[in-house]
Amino acid sequence: MRPFYFVLSTLAVMALAFWAYQENYRTRQALDQVESLQTQIAEMRATLAMLRAEWAYLNRPERLAELAELNFDRLGLMPLRPEQFGLIRQVSYPLAELPAISTPIDLVGNLEQKP
Repeated sequence: MRPFYFVLSTLAVMALAFWAYQENYRTRQALDQVESLQTQIAEMRATLAMLRAEWAYLNRPERLAELAELNFDRLGLMPLRPEQFGLIRQVSYPLAELPAISTPIDLVGNLEQKP
């Protein structure tokens, strides 16, 4: 009976070693993938920082004013003045007619059945 346990123990150790090898391989593959993703994220953040800097450079007020002057004949852009701004209460909102609802709905959102 003792040799049977030795063989069984040997097979169990071999099975566990095979399982550990596979898990180690999967873990290394996952770590490589994480490292690759982190590298991509770093590259994209650097690109985003560069694009934000470029956007800020292109939207400088003095540059935009110069462009407005150069293209005044085509665009007719005028500088903003304080009297052009208003208050929100000065805006009139048109009241649109609500469409007729053929089936009444209660407050919970369930359809009410007509008798």
